[in-house]
Amino acid sequence: MSFSRIIVRSFSSSSATQQLIKPPIQVFGIEGRYATALYSAATKQKSLNNVEKDLIKFQDLVKQDVKLIDFMKDPSIKRKDKVVALKAIGGKISLSKETINLLTLVAENGRLAQMNNIINAFKLLMTASRGEVSCEVVTAKPLDADMKSKLEAALQKFLKKNQSLLLTTKVDPSIIGGMLVSIGDKYIDMSVATKVKKYSDIIASTV
Repeated sequence: MSFSRIIVRSFSSSSATQQLIKPPIQVFGIEGRYATALYSAATKQKSLNNVEKDLIKFQDLVKQDVKLIDFMKDPSIKRKDKVVALKAIGGKISLSKETINLLTLVAENGRLAQMNNIINAFKLLMTASRGEVSCEVVTAKPLDADMKSKLEAALQKFLKKNQSLLLTTKVDPSIIGGMLVSIGDKYIDMSVATKVKKYSDIIASTV
């Protein structure tokens, strides 16, 4: 049985639920394989939203607990001990059966160090399934309301009719001016810092 079907089987033993459902977008790597199989299984169980909430809850817990991070990444701790601990943690924070199944499977396979990436990949699948397109804009200074509104209007042109924009903005003074834009699988570098480096390299090569 394939890797993906093993995850699907952890949700249900029936042959019907072991048929994989194609996700809205492709995600790659180890994290992509777990996230894709989880998305398929949770879709069959009609528990996508609950699993997403669970994973975000667990991700927030890990961010706040350094000891938990160290525990998950420590190769000297036996996998079976990690499984027991994660089941206990899952029960304590009221995670669903499906989510606990994923955590224990990842622990059994020695992939807990990838858990954050798996969760992020699953979140990408969920935003895509809702027609949401994540966009991050980095500027040297905070955007005022008018500039942000104009930027959102410009970015909407990258989207299809049934898609909506999820915009996050960050400030990084090191780019000097301009902006960096990541939208979907597109990346646009319009920073002053990059332009300065480009012209500096040109000048250096002619000396």
